[in-house]
Amino acid sequence: MPIAHKNRFIFNPSPRDFTVEEIPLYDFSGEGEHLILKIRKKELTTWEMLDILSTHLGIKKREIGYAGLKDKHAMTIQYVSIMAIHASRLESFSHPQIKILDKIRHANKIRIGHLKGNRFHLRFKKVLGIQKEMLDSVLVWIKKHGVPNYFGYQRFGNYGDNWEEGRKILSGELKIRDRKSKEFLISAYQSYLFNNWLSKRIESCKLLEEFSESETERILKLPNGTLDGTKKQDNFFKILKGDLLMHYPYGRIFYAEEVLEESKRFILRDLSVTGLLPGKKVKLAEGSAREIEQSFDEEIRENGSRRYAWIFPTDIQKKYIPEKAHYELGFFLPKGCYATNVVDMLRGYRES
Repeated sequence: MPIAHKNRFIFNPSPRDFTVEEIPLYDFSGEGEHLILKIRKKELTTWEMLDILSTHLGIKKREIGYAGLKDKHAMTIQYVSIMAIHASRLESFSHPQIKILDKIRHANKIRIGHLKGNRFHLRFKKVLGIQKEMLDSVLVWIKKHGVPNYFGYQRFGNYGDNWEEGRKILSGELKIRDRKSKEFLISAYQSYLFNNWLSKRIESCKLLEEFSESETERILKLPNGTLDGTKKQDNFFKILKGDLLMHYPYGRIFYAEEVLEESKRFILRDLSVTGLLPGKKVKLAEGSAREIEQSFDEEIRENGSRRYAWIFPTDIQKKYIPEKAHYELGFFLPKGCYATNVVDMLRGYRES
């Protein structure tokens, strides 16, 4: 990874300096009983926006379709769906933090996950000459290698510790009646375990840049042979035998067998490694990959899943404005991925 540094530019997420635009999974048809609204909001969570819309329309919040949750401290553009029979009530809608940019008919309600991803635009401030060179250098590395797909701070609450409540729910130390709150806290704990597993895998990759496979195994106290075939891989994030891979940016899941060949496909961004969010009804890694994964697997009553461990920002665009010391950056990420992973890499927070 890039040489560890702490790049001290200023980035405070706000509608002026942080925009997010949702990219739909498909084109809307222009016909059907649903009405798709293209909405721009600021300083509101998606839930708060849905509350405002449902109150104005006189419908229940669950009747409004949406593809994903968007940041509160940003200018965000996303799509929601309502039944077209409510269209006339929108004529009187006005809100200082919500603007309806466009409307189009469609046959189906928007469902969670019905999006390709998000386009982000960020403005960093107080970027001086040396910092600009550092940002340029790390971006070159990101374009070549990608970034880790950690869950962002949004997942862990204002104080970053709601995963502890999820753990206490699972151990029986904490009782919560509300089903949605309970599921959210448990998912935060699953995310916490995923992040720790990912940190362990990245630690092994960094060690392999300096040490042999056997030396890295000794340092990490892994069984002999766990890291066989990793040093020969040209990619930074190494594939292990038994890893569960998935076609990128979406597709079927399958086990890694010929890691050298599969690492070439990884470099071409044809596939990526997945990590475990432990729980029921989820596939587990095997062999060498399982040696590391099992330390972050727990018996959880909720359903588990797998998530890309490594992602590739695309359509990266940058602009430096020296007279203002501003550095503007745009990029696209697949759905479920956080812009904070790119920002953290640029700051150096994920490298030391």
